[in-house]
Amino acid sequence: MDTAELSPQEEQQEETRNPEETQKKPIDKKALLDDILDILETVIFYGFILLMVFSYLIRPVTVEGRSMVPTLHNGDRLAMYRLFYEPKYGDIVVVNNRSGHILADNGEVVESGFSLDECLIKRVIATEGQELNIIASKGEVYIDGVLLDEPYINEKTLSDDSAFSYPITIPEGYVFVMGDNRNHSTDSRNVHVGLVKRDDILGTTFFRFGSGKDEETGEALGTIGFIE
Repeated sequence: MDTAELSPQEEQQEETRNPEETQKKPIDKKALLDDILDILETVIFYGFILLMVFSYLIRPVTVEGRSMVPTLHNGDRLAMYRLFYEPKYGDIVVVNNRSGHILADNGEVVESGFSLDECLIKRVIATEGQELNIIASKGEVYIDGVLLDEPYINEKTLSDDSAFSYPITIPEGYVFVMGDNRNHSTDSRNVHVGLVKRDDILGTTFFRFGSGKDEETGEALGTIGFIE
């Protein structure tokens, strides 16, 4: 076996060099503390930004029920935009249903005395100043005399739930909403919902980031992406 021996002079040099090489550099505690504080400051800053975004701009919501089939499904996870939102036809909105509103004989808006007392996800069909006419016997919906082309609905509108005598003009500050699953949706046609105050609209949904699943197969019912 090959070996190697050091001369006395080399041994002395080795002994002299080793303590210097193995000596540890003192930790700069102040620099370490400054680094930790910088990291915490960055985390707090971006945490605050995220808090503001999800408090005032975007909030996650979950679909419960099947009133928006085929567009949305039970269990879908959606992103809702809320800041400076102005409702318009076709938007899918989240409504805080605190009280239903109907029209009195004189055309004034009054509370119906009923509500579902929950948040609803529906589609805006008519906004203030528009004339809405629902002819349930034909399954037709008209806005300002024009028949709506509604490719998003599950079936024709064969029920009006008798909350209004159509046609009606949507009052200022209100909108009329319906579910896409028209004959299986409690919406503005019903006295429990009726006309929706703009102030009761929490926001509009625009993106699906999680899909509900089929109860039997477990397969996703919707696709991830923007909602139409």
